[in-house]
Order: sequence, then C-alpha cells, then structure tokens
Amino acid sequence: MPIAALIVLAVLFFLTSVIGVVTGSNSLITVPVMFQFGIPEKQAVATNMFGLVFMAIGGTIPFVRKGAIDFRRTSPLVIMTIISSAIGAALVGFITDQSIKLIVSVAMIVVALFTLVRRNGPRSQRIDGEPQSEQSSPAARIWPGRTSVWLLLGYIFTFLLGIYGGLYSGGYVTILTAVFVAFLGMGFGEAVAATKWVNVFSSSVATIVFMWQGLVNYKLGIILGAAMFAGAYVGAHYATKMNDTWLRRIFLGTVFILAAKTIYDLAF
Repeated sequence: MPIAALIVLAVLFFLTSVIGVVTGSNSLITVPVMFQFGIPEKQAVATNMFGLVFMAIGGTIPFVRKGAIDFRRTSPLVIMTIISSAIGAALVGFITDQSIKLIVSVAMIVVALFTLVRRNGPRSQRIDGEPQSEQSSPAARIWPGRTSVWLLLGYIFTFLLGIYGGLYSGGYVTILTAVFVAFLGMGFGEAVAATKWVNVFSSSVATIVFMWQGLVNYKLGIILGAAMFAGAYVGAHYATKMNDTWLRRIFLGTVFILAAKTIYDLAF
C-alpha cells in the first residue's frame, strides 16, 4: 500500500477512535473506507477488528483508573460475549465477499437510523413502571431494581449483539450501550465504561478467530491499531466535552455517504 494511503488511513482511524470511544460505530466508517482503498472485504473486517483490540484497551484504561467499571456486575456479560463473539467471527469464513459488503451497508444504514432516532442521555432506571423491590435471584442481587424479565432480555440482547460484534462490530458498541441503559438500568456514563470493557473481550476473541483463519494483515493492523489506541485514549478523556450535536451530524453524514457509495459499488 502506498505511504500516502497508509497515512490517510492512520489519521482517519485516529480521528474516528477519538469520537468512537464514546459514540461507538467507528467501524461503520473505517471498514468501508478500507474497501475504497482496495483492501479485500474479509481482510478489511479482520484487520479492523485487530485494530479494535487496541482501541478497546486504550479506551478502557482511563475508565479503569477512575474506578468507573463494576467488574462484578459486568462479569456475566463478559462471559457470554466471549462465547457469542467467537461464533460471530467464525461465521465470516463462510460468508462471501459480496455478502460482507451487503452486511456492512445494511448495518451502516440501520445503526445510523438508530443513532438518529434514539433519545440522548440516560433513561430512567425504572423504565418498567414497577417498584424497585428486593429480588431473590443472584442476577437481581447484582442488578438491584431490575425484574427477571428485563435482566433476561438484557442478557439475550447482549449475547446476540456479541455474535454481530464478532462478525463485523459496526455499531456494536452503540447499540450495546443502549441495551445496558434500557434493560440493565445503567446510567449512560456507566454503560459507556462497561461497553469499553466488554468490547476488549469481544474484539480480542474475534481477532484470535480471524488470525486462525489467516485473514489479518498484521503490518497494516499494527499501524492502524496504534492509531486507534492513541485516539481512544485521547477520546476517553476529551470526547465527552465535545459538542454532541456536531459529533452526531458529522458521524451520521459520513456514514450515510459511505453507505451510499458502498451500495453503489455493489449495484454497479
């Protein structure tokens, strides 16, 4: 790959990681851009996932230092994510290149629309309208104030999203954050921190599977991974101070443009 193209990719991965560590969905931009630079579809998905490991670690460190992650509460989420992400990554080997592009395109549009219409900020932790009484189940003791139905739905969505996260990951953290807030009763800040920790395992397990399948471009992945680590580390400190309205506008505009370009390439 020409040096100029590599520099452009590294800068882009850095910038999307600064924003994506909070908003999520940076893979909706980085993977289609890799397509535009002629990187094969499966290799682009796998190498991007390799870089996401660095981003997830870089984004998690500041939250760990601040004590913002409840490791006891997130441990069952991590376990089910390890299993489901491995399943998702294994599926990539059986999917055609054209199907990969189609999945990416559909995911870009769906997650962009989800981001556009969802409410900003944390929802009330009493979304079910039921009193927050003491629960007898182990899960309820970990998640006080949540009924068994809401906890079950939260775990089911976490598992299913883990499959998607291992397969592609575009928009994975964005939707997972919403699930943690809506079904597990987390505040928005707590959910952002928790998804960073969970994503360390999701991206790591998926990367191991991709490495076993021989899909990772290590030279490109290390360079882009370093850029993503730096961007995520910076973003975890400063991105929350940026104007959310403009972040959303830039993100959504970029995603819709890239989605249209990817779909055009598929059609013509």
